[in-house]
This record gives sequence, structure tokens and C-alpha cells, in this order.
Amino acid sequence: MKTDTELRSLLRSIDHKSYPAYKSLAGAYRFRNYVLVIDHVQGDPFASPSSLHVEVSHGEARFPQEYYREDCSRIALQDYLVRRLSEQFEQYNFKAKGSGKSGLLSISRCGQEVLERSACQITEKGITVRFHAGFPAFGRTINAGELEKILFEFLPRSIGSSLFFGQLAKPEQEKVKAAVWLAEDQTALRKLLREEKLVAFVANGAVLPRKSGVSDKPMTGSVPFESPKSMERTFHLPHRGDITGMAVPEGITLIVGGGYHGKSTLLEAIQMGVYNHISGDGREFVLTEDTAVKLRAEDGRSVRNVDISLFINDLPNKKDTTSFTTEDASGSTSQAAGVVESMEAGSRLFLIDEDTSATNFMVRDEFMQQVIRREKEPITPFLERARDLYEQAGISTILVAGSSGAFFYIADWILCMDCYRPVDITAQVKELCREHAAPRTRVPGFAVPEFKRVLPAYGKSGSRGRADLSEESVGVQAGGGSSSGRGRQGGEAYRGRGGRPHEHMKVKSFGLESFSLEKENINVRYLEQLTDNEQTTALAYLLRAGLEQTLDGRHTVRQVVQTLMNRLESQGWEPFCSSYIPCGLARPRIQELYACLNRFRG
Repeated sequence: MKTDTELRSLLRSIDHKSYPAYKSLAGAYRFRNYVLVIDHVQGDPFASPSSLHVEVSHGEARFPQEYYREDCSRIALQDYLVRRLSEQFEQYNFKAKGSGKSGLLSISRCGQEVLERSACQITEKGITVRFHAGFPAFGRTINAGELEKILFEFLPRSIGSSLFFGQLAKPEQEKVKAAVWLAEDQTALRKLLREEKLVAFVANGAVLPRKSGVSDKPMTGSVPFESPKSMERTFHLPHRGDITGMAVPEGITLIVGGGYHGKSTLLEAIQMGVYNHISGDGREFVLTEDTAVKLRAEDGRSVRNVDISLFINDLPNKKDTTSFTTEDASGSTSQAAGVVESMEAGSRLFLIDEDTSATNFMVRDEFMQQVIRREKEPITPFLERARDLYEQAGISTILVAGSSGAFFYIADWILCMDCYRPVDITAQVKELCREHAAPRTRVPGFAVPEFKRVLPAYGKSGSRGRADLSEESVGVQAGGGSSSGRGRQGGEAYRGRGGRPHEHMKVKSFGLESFSLEKENINVRYLEQLTDNEQTTALAYLLRAGLEQTLDGRHTVRQVVQTLMNRLESQGWEPFCSSYIPCGLARPRIQELYACLNRFRG
């Protein structure tokens, strides 16, 4: 390992040379209290910026061990450090001058959720922080003096103000503790919810509405959440103490109410409760069963070998629905497939908004049943399956309904949103149900699918081959930044570096819209619980590895996904990268990995 003095000498020796001379800087350099590693040098000042990382031992960083002993506190501390460094880098971004991306200094931009990111990893050895820097040049001539500013002035100041606990001011140390304690309280509450057979919790005083369609920050002046007394529970947390709010039991919960009274806002808060949120978000204690899946219709999506016979049978064309395949699913077929695929992914809670569902999949009213006889209708609506899904498969449902009263008959709890406040109207509605005949149903027998489906082998046609695992084959947003919100902010496309025929897999990402592998597009627009562009990029890495290693026509979908997630859990990002781990990856849930594999047409 070279020293920082040698790095300075190297810099000065290449000053005013052609830009490719910067590549001689790649390697590790020992500074006084950290190691700087230059992983990848950009090809020119207009290309994606260079990738670097810093390693700090625990002996130097000196964060209290209890702040990273447990997974929840470790991830919270990592998240804090990324946010802190991002603030520091903003002070110096583009302060070094030059053309193109010269002077850029950036790290992941975190949203409201706390995610595990490649930008910061805490291990037994210490803290590793990954980031991007634009190596300065005028035209394509090296400006070593400006890079010297970045590496010997801007970077040490930023690191010193972020990664060394003893150098943090007392108020900043308290913020670190608060972030860790919040995560520990959230984890403790999730454990209590599972023990009490509850699928969601919304704290009193929570702020559910968001600032705007492009900002996930809390809306100022909104009505704080207040639980109906009948559903109110109090739990004791290790740091915060007692917390009170609405506890949603297992079973079927219906959310109704007039338009614009807050039904969808409540459901959206619950669907994002699968993640922990930062202090000040307003949804810190809106927590949901972490396997929950938001289901909706997706006209035009592909479905591959899915047993949808729970919902669709006796098609006029006699097509087998126990292993159903289509390249262009209808709304009802796509939603039926989504239910079964989510069961396969281990979901214990379905979240459904009638507004984004296929009407004929959800319910068939009495009059329609008289006009179109049951034997002529191949669809068994969700209304007739929801009870079985809970009682026989252990899967609860939270459903926003506004057009059909048929759902009242199957609901365990009925909440009416009235001016953004939930009112428990279960007893009143059940009384009314006794005065009206229940919808006629004739439900076929219920049986949980076996989930042994195998997808066709990838790359056997000769036109595609095994995936290359180099970083250059996956597009990462310039600067390694990530942004919350669902904009089309994507990465550049690169070719992999393999030398064998058909081993270059071209990958291109489009933020939270989609990503592509070679010419195959994976549409993630309707995976509403994806919250960060970096999760989409990580899904591209995981799916690419799956195509190379396990999607061979012999492994089941469950085996493919479990292999990938086990590897990510035990070995981190390294197995999915080549020469270095880049900044710009955020861990997705297993449910979204299943969803991407299911939407891959390859």
C-alpha cells in the first residue's frame, strides 16, 4: 500500500498530461487515520465519475459498539453516515474547477426510508464508505492541482466531520444516538406486532400525507392521525417508552369513505410501512408486516407458468390455467397472477386499492350474475377468495373499497375515513348486513399452489449467453446519486468486459420505471413499494447474476430467488460485482426480486 505522500507525488507527475494518465492513480493509499482506495478512474471528464472508497478502522472511528452490534442499529448508523457525508460533500461539490464532471463529489442521496446501501458498510473490521469524484481536467488535459484539492482538502474535511465519532459536536453525537435508538424502537415494535398477530400499526399523531407527488416529505398543516378507540393499542418500547396508535389485526380490514377523505393516503402509508423511516418523516411508527405486497392490475405484463386456477378456470379456448403463460395479460389475469406470485414470495399481507384493480377480478354483483351465468364466467373474484386466503393460507388483506358493498360481508374490521380521521363502523355495518341478503357465491374448492414452477433456461437459444458480472455492464446514475420519488432518472448503459462469445450483457436502468437486460425490458413502474432508484439498480445486479448462475431450466423460481438472497445476506454485494463494489446499490426486498423475475420475458 502506498502513502498519501506518494499519491501527491504521482498527481504532480501527471499534471497536464492526457486524461488517460489518471488511470495510474488506481490503488490504495494510507492517510493518517484512514485508507483511500481509487477503485475505478473515468475514461474522460465527461464520462461517469470515478469510483472511490474510504476505509476507517473501528479503533479510529470510535463509534460505540452498541451502535452497530445489531442489524437494525448497524443499518441505521450506516444510513446516518451516508446522509452526513452527503451534507458535507454538498459544500465542496464542483468547487474544484474543470470541464465536464470535473470537481463532482457525491454519494447516495437518501430518501425518507432507511435502506441498506453499498455506499456505507460497517463490518467487524471497520467502516467502508463508497462515493464518486469527478477527476478535474481542462478539455482532456489533466488538472492535477484541482484533484489535489479534492483528495487532500475537501475529502479529509468531509471525512473528519462524519466518520470519527470523537470529532462530532455533542449535538451531532446526540443525533447519531437518536437515529440508532429510533431503529431499535421500530424493530422492537415490529416484533411485538408479530407476537400479537397484528399486521400494521399507525401511531397517534403520525403525519400520513406527503408534500407533493414529487416530494416524499411530510405535508405541513395536515391532520395528524388518531386511532379509533376500539382499535387503539399501547406498546412499551425500550427507548421511547409507551406508544399508542391503531393496531390492525390479522384478517380482512376494509377502508371505506367518501372521495378525498384519506382512504388511499392511509393505504399508501401502510404499504410503505414495510420500511423504517427517519426521524421527522411523520411515519416513523407506521409499521407494516414486512412481507406485505401492494397488488394491482397491470395490463400487458407477461405471465410465465403461473397457476392462476384459484381465480381463473374453464377458459373458452381450454387453455390450462394451472400453468398459465401469456405475453399480454389482461387486467384481471395480471392481478390474479400477482396474487399467486405474491403467495409464492411468502407474503402474509395483501394491500389492495379498488381504484387500481380490475373490477371483474374484484367482485361480480347480483345483477351481473343473473345476466351472465356462473358457468359462463371463468373468473372467481377476489371477494370470494379473500376469506379462504386468510383462513387456509394465513394471508390477511387490507382493502380500500368505494363502489361495492359486497366486501362488507367478508370484512373483520371496517374503517370509515371521515375528514382524514378513521372511524370504526364495523358494528353498524354488520347490523346493516343482517338486513340485506348476502351476495350469492359458489366458490370452487381452495388449494394452495405447490410453487414448483421452473422458468425456461436463459441463453439456450444461442442469441444470448451467460451474464457478465462486471460493473461496467450495469448503468449507475452519474455521481452514484439516488433520489426518492418515481422519476425517470436512470443510469448510463455499458458493455461488460468478458471475452467469451455472448457473455456481454448490456444493462440500462430508468430509475423507478424499468431496467433492461440486453433487449429485454423489466417494467417495475407498478411495483409501488420500490422506493429508491438504487434498489432498481440492485435488482438489475441480482437478476443478472441469477441469469448466469441459476436460471438454467432446472431450478425452481423459489430456489433461484432464495439462492440470490442467501448470497446477498451472507456475503454482501461482493458476489454480484467484479473488481470493486460500486456506490449506488440499495437492498431490495425479496418480494421485489420475485416480482422482477416474474416480469422478465427472456
